Amino acid sequence: MKVLFFGTPDFSVPTLEALIHMPGVEVGAALTQPDRPAGRGGKIAMSPIKQLALSRDIPVFQPVSLRKEFSGLSQTLQAYGPFDIGIVIAFGQILPKEVLNFPKHGCVNVHASILPRWRGAAPIQRAIQAGDSETGVCLMRMDEGLDTGAVFSCAKTPITSGDTGSSLHDTLAKLGAETLARDLSAIIDGTLQAIPQPSEGVTYASKITTGECRIDWSSDAHQIALNIRAFSPFPGCFTTWRGKRLKVLFAQDSRRPSASSATPGEVIYAQGERVEIACGHGTSLSVTDLQLEGKKRMGTAEFLRGNVLATGDHFNT
Repeated sequence: MKVLFFGTPDFSVPTLEALIHMPGVEVGAALTQPDRPAGRGGKIAMSPIKQLALSRDIPVFQPVSLRKEFSGLSQTLQAYGPFDIGIVIAFGQILPKEVLNFPKHGCVNVHASILPRWRGAAPIQRAIQAGDSETGVCLMRMDEGLDTGAVFSCAKTPITSGDTGSSLHDTLAKLGAETLARDLSAIIDGTLQAIPQPSEGVTYASKITTGECRIDWSSDAHQIALNIRAFSPFPGCFTTWRGKRLKVLFAQDSRRPSASSATPGEVIYAQGERVEIACGHGTSLSVTDLQLEGKKRMGTAEFLRGNVLATGDHFNT
């Protein structure tokens, strides 16, 4: 079985690794996003998929626009094929019809949600933000719509109160690889048939914007905590404190009676390993992980040792 792989970030790596180690499977070529600036220094860096593919002598192609370049690229790819199937996971570009039809059995997407819930760009973060109790991965036959294709199989996992965007990302990356390894042969031989998605329960996971990462202290503490967990560590929810941006990377709601008399954004407790901040509707937020602009991430105890934060101080002022 010869596979044409499409993927770019860390999330795609376990799936490519699974394909590389799968008996009877050959990854004939990998398509990934072009090298781009990364990190604080802005140095040009290869994508995680490119790094892995090159280390395994897999040919790599990096189209700026697959839609515009595929007619020429397809001729080059023929030398590495013919391809039985395309596997797509977090590639970062829309695949036009001619790409979807290029492999013999079409393209299968490893999607990080239980479809049709959370179609789109940020399914992991939106599931946490919405307070979902579970999520998972689906293997979907790709069509020209936005995650609208028929689904071969799904695997579910609970979302715990300690999960963040980062931890759930890692869980689903591993689960996606395991699910594909389990079901790929059945997809190819036709024993696993794709079932159209139901029309009910469709939700869309829109891209994360900077504006929604700014903490609105007048909101209920429970929703603020969900937002913080969803966007941790990147892009990270933030507030301002003494003229500097302060990221809040983990927090949980704590309905203390004293919060009812405080104004939203007011510090009502700051001692030891806990900082508590008043929120809207008489609720409060217990903060445990912070990152001040230009500094490393730290727990509240470490933060309080290096910064004076007292009851009555305010954020976003």
